[in-house]
Amino acid sequence: MARGSPDAFAVVLLNRQRRRRVSTARLRRVLHGAARALGVKGEVALVLTGDAPVRRLNARYRGKDKPTDVLSFPGPGGEPGLGDIVISVDTAARNAEYFGRTLAQELDLLAVHGFLHVLGHDHETDDGTMDRLEARLRRRLLSPPRRAGARP
Repeated sequence: MARGSPDAFAVVLLNRQRRRRVSTARLRRVLHGAARALGVKGEVALVLTGDAPVRRLNARYRGKDKPTDVLSFPGPGGEPGLGDIVISVDTAARNAEYFGRTLAQELDLLAVHGFLHVLGHDHETDDGTMDRLEARLRRRLLSPPRRAGARP
């Protein structure tokens, strides 16, 4: 897909942390898959950083002076920008350990969650719509591949 074409989806990814190795190609694939599944076009920025920058953003924009795993900032939409997703890799690593997931799996989940927020979904105020959509995307995009001969 050429940037600027009417059916294009682009991810601008900035990895501002160096403590942990992250597969940026994997995160791009997850976001492209979510965009394709939802018929979304445009551009999204994904910023990977640490707790300190996320804490400052969370305090400034949400009034919560603590780090969090993911923040989303919707943009004007379409090619000018769907919005920004900011993930604290530090918090993601702690959450991954707590929930028994790999860091890569946790980052995948946070990318999908943040993407839905960028698109205007809000699990805190809707009737469960975002949770159902997120569950569907998780099954479609993040489920481990089945082994040959495995039962469905």
